[in-house]
Amino acid sequence: MVRVNPLVLPGVYAPQEDTDLLAGALSEEPIKPGADVLDVGTGSGALALEAARLGTRVTAVDVSWRAVCATQWNAWRARLPVRVRQGNLFEPVRGQSFDLILTNPPYVPAPDGGREPRGPARAWDAGGDGRLVLDRICREAPALLRPGGVLLMVHSALSDPGRTVAHLRDTGLKAAVTRRARIPFGPVLRSREHWLRERGLLSADENNEELVVVRAELPS
Repeated sequence: MVRVNPLVLPGVYAPQEDTDLLAGALSEEPIKPGADVLDVGTGSGALALEAARLGTRVTAVDVSWRAVCATQWNAWRARLPVRVRQGNLFEPVRGQSFDLILTNPPYVPAPDGGREPRGPARAWDAGGDGRLVLDRICREAPALLRPGGVLLMVHSALSDPGRTVAHLRDTGLKAAVTRRARIPFGPVLRSREHWLRERGLLSADENNEELVVVRAELPS
């Protein structure tokens, strides 16, 4: 579980159950002090700070300038060294490599899936199938991992974890779902519950959401 309540600016994704699930997976990784960690889509920086507490060198990236400012402030307040960069996914760290990549990307299927989300919705809306960002991470993250490096990614079962695992395996990584949790619907899912049922993404009697953590490792 995330150990502090970070400052969250308006429009920045606040730590929630998915953050805690990914933090739990992070706590189980045998990370050596000095390892290089990348937190993509850092939001308020909660996971970046958890990684920094382990003595790692952390780079946090977010497309939102508000998220960048919030993460910088939270790292300063916690007296933890976190390098923060603004940019779209992996663009700010091209040419670099990491021992661990953490990501809690947008993954909620959206009715208006043909348009790029704007404003705060960029933190959760991810196209009609929820994979607007997930598929890009599956394609691009493996090239940033060092031999033996690990990708930890959290997303909803609504956005097809089996497809995530298959894509990552196709790139040569060893991948599997390693954590699951069921949570009540949040405000976003409640607002589009009828549409999700019409699409067949939710069954008629399903009243909670399953979250998963996918762990993928580049063989040494």
